[in-house]
Amino acid sequence: MTVLWLLTGAGLAIAVAALMKARRVSRRLERLTESYWELRYEHSQLRARVTRLDPEQSAALADPQRADGATAFVPLSSLKR
Repeated sequence: MTVLWLLTGAGLAIAVAALMKARRVSRRLERLTESYWELRYEHSQLRARVTRLDPEQSAALADPQRADGATAFVPLSSLKR
C-alpha cells in the first residue's frame, strides 16, 4: 500500500513539473513569436525607406537579372528541388 502512495506522489510531482515546464515554454514561444512579428514589421519599414531613398537599387535587388549583368547567388537548397 505504501508503494502505491509513493508512486502516486511521484506521478503527481512529475505532472506538476511537466506543467510548469510547459507553461515556461509557452511563455517563451509567445515572446519569440512577438519578436518575430516585430522584426518583420521593422524589416518592411526599412525596405520601404530604402525604396524611397533609391528606387533603382531596390528594383535591382528585387530582380537580380536586371542588376547590370552581375551574377546572382543561387542557394544549393533551390537546386536540390
